[in-house]
Amino acid sequence: DLKTKPKYLVTFTVGLDMKENIDKAVKKFSDNFTILLFHYDGKTTEWDQFEWSKRAIHVSARKQTKWWYAKRFLHPDIVAPYDYIFIWDEDLGVDNFDSEKYVDLVKKHGLEISQPGVDSNSPFTWKMTRKRHDSEVHK
Repeated sequence: DLKTKPKYLVTFTVGLDMKENIDKAVKKFSDNFTILLFHYDGKTTEWDQFEWSKRAIHVSARKQTKWWYAKRFLHPDIVAPYDYIFIWDEDLGVDNFDSEKYVDLVKKHGLEISQPGVDSNSPFTWKMTRKRHDSEVHK
């Protein structure tokens, strides 16, 4: 039924309390991405207010973690068609994020596991995940 074949898969483990942040995040991903929401609170229909939610895949199992979902629902047969799979944190800020530029950096530097840099002024992050202004990526 899809008019285009998405090249990337992005997952979010979500609860209704993160609805506004997830809406902002999902809008940052182009049509090249399949959106998959893992609902840990069992509330799925409450997301219907968002147009993108109709195209997203929703999986619900109460009180689980993103790695529990990943282990059970990201089977190799499911993810094989995608060039990249992103398992996103629901609280990651996206104000300055561009999904296509991020994929370009991942490809350019041959990254197999990556995370966007977090604002270097944020007190809520590990030093290794803070954005460095002296380089494009750091390993």
